Amino acid sequence: MKYKRTRGFEIQGHLDIVVFHNEEKNEGETETFIWDEVFIHGNPEGLKSLAKLLLEIADLNQEKVNDKYLPVGAREHYHLRPGVELANSSVEVIVGRLDAKGTGVFYDKYISKDKSE
Repeated sequence: MKYKRTRGFEIQGHLDIVVFHNEEKNEGETETFIWDEVFIHGNPEGLKSLAKLLLEIADLNQEKVNDKYLPVGAREHYHLRPGVELANSSVEVIVGRLDAKGTGVFYDKYISKDKSE
């Protein structure tokens, strides 16, 4: 199996990923609402390049990757870094698989959106 283990310059075009920290306090209330929002913006080439990278990660058969490159229990992932793959105004981002090679187990911090699980 051909395994593309590229590091750096996976993203073509322009892509910016930033986190905005929000706080809101209602007048007369003691409670403050705090939340973060992640903004992903890019030109068409940058957004298509991110989409291509996500599809490559999703379509990868982790079980066929040599243990030398992806050991059992690991997850395929890519680091997207400011000034390399992302705009200098971005935060570092790691995109990757949730399921581990060989076990299919998700990491401990994962909480499903499905309320029945």
